[in-house]
Amino acid sequence: MAIKIFIDQGHNPQNPNAGAEANGVREQDVTYEVGVRLGNLLRSNPNFDVRLSRNSPTEQLGTSNLTSLQTRVNLANSWGADYFISLHCNSNPNPNISGSEAYVYSMESPAYTMGERILDGLNYRMGMIDRGVFVRPSLYVLRATAMPAVLVEMGYLTNANDVYLLTSDPEGFARGIYNGILSYYGLL
Repeated sequence: MAIKIFIDQGHNPQNPNAGAEANGVREQDVTYEVGVRLGNLLRSNPNFDVRLSRNSPTEQLGTSNLTSLQTRVNLANSWGADYFISLHCNSNPNPNISGSEAYVYSMESPAYTMGERILDGLNYRMGMIDRGVFVRPSLYVLRATAMPAVLVEMGYLTNANDVYLLTSDPEGFARGIYNGILSYYGLL
């Protein structure tokens, strides 16, 4: 039976729950594009079944920040996903901060190892600095999912090199995350 991966392309195309914006780039556009490409990679592998939270660049989920998050989690829970991967981009007032990081509900969750493998894949494929896996049980998409969940901050929109990579090579980010997933399942 195929492994069911739910890919959440973080944020809506507009408020409520729009993402960060820096250097003329919107988080929700980057996460949508990388998510579609990651979905295509997973679909091309018979070991996986995949669903996306946003199936078009203009799709809005929910009518508030909370209902947007609830909708994403409910879609994954009702489908019976085996894993929830939420894609995001970071920002920081300091433009020198860069790299990828991941967030999970607890260190004991299998998601912790999945987060490590995803960061390994991004580091190898994109040359991203591995900022580590952090425990954040307060994040709704990590605590309300019925399956292990990883929130991936792919890079910093406020860092010139990260934003260049995020916008010029979304396929590379998708492949890095995909390779991390393959590694986690021993398929690489």
